[in-house]
Amino acid sequence: MSSSFVRTVQQIATLRYRRRNVILGLFASLLFVLYYTLLTHRQSEFLGEDSVVELNSIRIQANQKCVHPSLSLWTPEILADLSDKPSPLQCTTIGERNWVYTANGGFHISKKALTSHGSIACEYRAILRGNDDFKIQYGTPRKIDDGDRLPTDFFEAICTAADGKTYRNTHAGISFDETAAVQGRNSRITSEDRMALDLDIFILGFDSVSRMAWQRSLPRSHSYFTEKLGGVVLEGYNIVGDGTTQALLPLLTGKTESELHESRRGFPGASSVDDFPWIWRNLKDLGYVTQFGEDQPLYGTFTYRLLGFQNQPVDHYMRTFHFAVKDDRRSPFCLKGSNPEYLEMLNWHREFVDVYKNQRKFSFVFNCELTHDSGKYLSLADDDLFDLMKYLNDSGNLDRTLFMTMSDHGARFTGRRETSQGRLEERNPYIGIRLPPGFIRNHPDAFDNLKTNVHRLTTPFDLHSTLMEVIHFSGAGKADLGERGISLFKEVPKERSCFDAGIEPHWCACLSWTPQTVDDPLIIRAAQNIVQAFNNLTFAVREKCEKLTLMEIRSAVKYTTNEDVLKFRRSFDIHGREPDLSDRRKAGADLYLVTLVTAPGNGLFEATATYRLKDDAFVVDSKSIGRINKYGSQPHCVMDRLPHLRQFCYCVEQLP
Repeated sequence: MSSSFVRTVQQIATLRYRRRNVILGLFASLLFVLYYTLLTHRQSEFLGEDSVVELNSIRIQANQKCVHPSLSLWTPEILADLSDKPSPLQCTTIGERNWVYTANGGFHISKKALTSHGSIACEYRAILRGNDDFKIQYGTPRKIDDGDRLPTDFFEAICTAADGKTYRNTHAGISFDETAAVQGRNSRITSEDRMALDLDIFILGFDSVSRMAWQRSLPRSHSYFTEKLGGVVLEGYNIVGDGTTQALLPLLTGKTESELHESRRGFPGASSVDDFPWIWRNLKDLGYVTQFGEDQPLYGTFTYRLLGFQNQPVDHYMRTFHFAVKDDRRSPFCLKGSNPEYLEMLNWHREFVDVYKNQRKFSFVFNCELTHDSGKYLSLADDDLFDLMKYLNDSGNLDRTLFMTMSDHGARFTGRRETSQGRLEERNPYIGIRLPPGFIRNHPDAFDNLKTNVHRLTTPFDLHSTLMEVIHFSGAGKADLGERGISLFKEVPKERSCFDAGIEPHWCACLSWTPQTVDDPLIIRAAQNIVQAFNNLTFAVREKCEKLTLMEIRSAVKYTTNEDVLKFRRSFDIHGREPDLSDRRKAGADLYLVTLVTAPGNGLFEATATYRLKDDAFVVDSKSIGRINKYGSQPHCVMDRLPHLRQFCYCVEQLP
């Protein structure tokens, strides 16, 4: 066989191989472009067309004193954790729903139970709060009929059906409080404070859920809250202490635990928390009907380490119910009947809203059991939380309501918390705020400030100040840097630091930043990777878009995780006042914000590149890229068909 023939065969094989690779490469690129287009479209639904590339971008915060990290929604570790999805809760072993339910303040027997078992006769046994947070009392059973008003919020139903079957279960509802309602009506007429906003306040929360974890596990609810309701989520929110108490006390009182009188169990001079400056007391003075619900009574926020309330703090207080059912449960997350505990709490909030539809009201319902020890089960609540939010909106109950969905802190007891991202997520819980359309129309500057503050450093002290604006509205404008608690209706200063906000160093998630020289080899690599990311986006349309090259690096800044965050291991004491800073953990990645110029077209860009220390590699997220000079007609060839490529494409054929 001649050598020329062999060479010819080899050349043909090589050409076929190259052609196949080119075809595969083009196919893969087209898939990527399609995916990116869909992703970009999805993001634009969240934030609007102009904000697509700015989502979670450090670039937005570059001129702030505090720059928060741009956390990844998905990492390999997180994907592995969430791959083991929990099975749907089966809270009944016999396949039968509860015979009894409550609605709009009434006692009801389900039609399905009546159909299955014939006529049903029930007795009602009231469950009442004792003389403090640690005692309950049971009333004497009495006959109750379908449709009767509830005598008390909590009760045991004891029923017998015509076919001999029996039913016994503990229930929670809302018994209309005529005294609270009359006080509310009178206060609204006689109140001298004409600066009150006259808004309801609804707060729904889950324990130990970071901002990112909420979006991963509650995608349907999060999308509805942000897209349909127009709520905003605080990306720069930072906790101020260790655990739930250190989150909820500032939210509800504007104070830290150490600033309030001694209430810790076993400490000299300690007394109940009744006299703390709870916001519901201020609202009560304005005629609001009030509600507070929290599960896990043995570990309550104000009753585990603290002495709890001597007197009932609000008009409707769910601790009594959870105390009654703590030892009478079918399985984890399930009560004795067919409902999960978290759903019982959501339904209790819904009924409160219905019963007092024409009253000003405050409600705070906070579920702990589902999420405290693991983030694995939060997804079970997504559909139910979505249904509740949709009901509140469709029924008009959000028309005059400041609505907040929130958590106290991120996960504290999972393996994920041991990663650098986990520690940062712990400090950045989910805080969503939705204002009613009427408020936005009347106070557009206040709403604009709230949106601006999404990326500013904010804390639970600020949430308290914002809620207090409902009582006495002080307007918009720019806030004073010297105020620890700043209303989010005012613009939080860019210059705000963790010190200004009352955040101790080991809780401060703000990144440390240092300018870099533009000729540093690592900066050059970062810039080259950024330009390569541009070219990857336009690869599938290379016949239309020029391949860009790095022409100049204008500036670079390095952002690193606060060392005290990495050193923090735990609190030495159960009160969260003494930090253990003995951990030697190192950051897993550094972030570089680079300003550069590309050719052709002199495109000026700011982009963030993540440098993974472990494998000496750069990662560039398309969401952290932004062009900061006008592109004009440079991308005319993709302007209509592929608008997401406008800032990266310099068309091969330019318009004259």
